[in-house]
Amino acid sequence: MTITTRAISISARLGRLVLGTAVLAAATTGAYAQSNYPAKPIRLLVPFPPGGGTDMIARAVAQKITEKNGWSIVVDNRPGAGGNLGVDAAAKAAPDGYTLVMGQTSNLAINPALYKKLPYDPLKNLTPVALVSSSPILMVSGAGTSLHTIAEVLKAAKAKPDTVTVGYSGNGTVAHLAVTQVEQAVGIKLRHVPYKGIAQAITDLSGGQIDLFVGSIPSLIGQVRNDKLQPLVVTSRQRSGELPSTPTMAESGSAGFEAITWFGILAPAGTPDAVVQKLNQAINAALAEPDVKEKLRSEGGDILGGSSEDFGKLMRAEVPRWAKIVKDSGASLN
Repeated sequence: MTITTRAISISARLGRLVLGTAVLAAATTGAYAQSNYPAKPIRLLVPFPPGGGTDMIARAVAQKITEKNGWSIVVDNRPGAGGNLGVDAAAKAAPDGYTLVMGQTSNLAINPALYKKLPYDPLKNLTPVALVSSSPILMVSGAGTSLHTIAEVLKAAKAKPDTVTVGYSGNGTVAHLAVTQVEQAVGIKLRHVPYKGIAQAITDLSGGQIDLFVGSIPSLIGQVRNDKLQPLVVTSRQRSGELPSTPTMAESGSAGFEAITWFGILAPAGTPDAVVQKLNQAINAALAEPDVKEKLRSEGGDILGGSSEDFGKLMRAEVPRWAKIVKDSGASLN
């Protein structure tokens, strides 16, 4: 072997050694980062304004995880485009576990069929971490209205189609589609008034600018208890434990009717499994705490929890189910 050949051989071996060392170092660093997670604050994006049901649920869970684990979780409200802006921000974030999103039925299962150009694919661009809770939709009227029951709403809407006004937070939400399902089920036509958030809608409802509002029970039950809003009907198959005197749509002329919204925390696709499992364990532990259970249940929600796989299975079933509902409703957004 010549000196030149020997030099090339030594150089090649050194190259392989350096490369192997670099790969090992990268793997070790990645493993350390995952075992040391979280080493900095975690952002939990909420794709709706403060004060709504999604925001309340996110803050309750984030606070309990912080208390139990000493982690720093910062709730970051990113409203807009029916929740799409916040979810898209999470989908495009680094897959390191430091950006999460509190998603729900509308922006994960409905929007893929509703929007012609959605900037993310919830089944491809996001990793389910854990389901949190679910809630029926509630229809309410203002305290000073003449519409005191769902029967009175149906009678008024049938007598004068497209005159009874109903508000909800955002086109394409579960509340929006629940209204269209009610219209189809009982043969009425309401005048839709979409809002960007719940605050202005409730102000308008209290002031008589709109007749009805439809939203999740967690976002409305506080004002129902304070007698500022009148509960008319819930969209679950069974009556709500927090509103036992409020009838279901199934009891009000639409047998089998159901429209509920579920909430869950997700991470960007590609987030390491070890990080996802650590987050899943923390979320489930928080949901098992008696005060969190009571908080969510007192707000009209049902605790879910479970594995990342459970959440993924639900999403894969819900996307096609809601796609059919969207198609049947004729709803579409650019």
